[in-house]
Amino acid sequence: MLLCVCALLAACGGKGAEVISTGDRYVSNRAVVTDYRLGIGDKVRLTVFREPDMSGDFTVGPNGTVALPLIGATPAVGRRVEEVAADAQARYGDGYLRSPQVNMEVTGFRPFFILGEVTAPGQFPYSIGLTAFNAIATAQGFTPRADRYIVHIRREGATVEENYQLTPDLRVYPGDTIRVGERFF
Repeated sequence: MLLCVCALLAACGGKGAEVISTGDRYVSNRAVVTDYRLGIGDKVRLTVFREPDMSGDFTVGPNGTVALPLIGATPAVGRRVEEVAADAQARYGDGYLRSPQVNMEVTGFRPFFILGEVTAPGQFPYSIGLTAFNAIATAQGFTPRADRYIVHIRREGATVEENYQLTPDLRVYPGDTIRVGERFF
């Protein structure tokens, strides 16, 4: 009997079993997001002063760019919205408009995904300040067999998921895939 319990615990303690309980995901919700980087699926609103035909809502496409009127594909993935706006302003000023004034803001974030031991797994819209508890609530809560202490999160673009201690301050980022595991006892 003791041998079976030891074998079970050894199987659970392999590589990747480390549980993270500190770091950038555990920042208080009161902290302001100041370094948001655009990704595929984000929606932005471009406003070109006194040029309503060039203003509008655009989406970061699968090739990582935003297709803007006149100037075409503008690199966006991994850049702050202010950087993309400055790039667009410079390109509009290079032979298209005289002294353009450009503003850009994020109007919709790429979704997050949740699967595993939640009532309604799937894809859901992201909102600023989203925590793992909020994400689980969005998926209609835990199933009776859910592990309520550890969640597994794979960041967008990552190849492996990391184990996180589930606390009220655990943040979720746009594009994250959250997996709620099954408890054994």
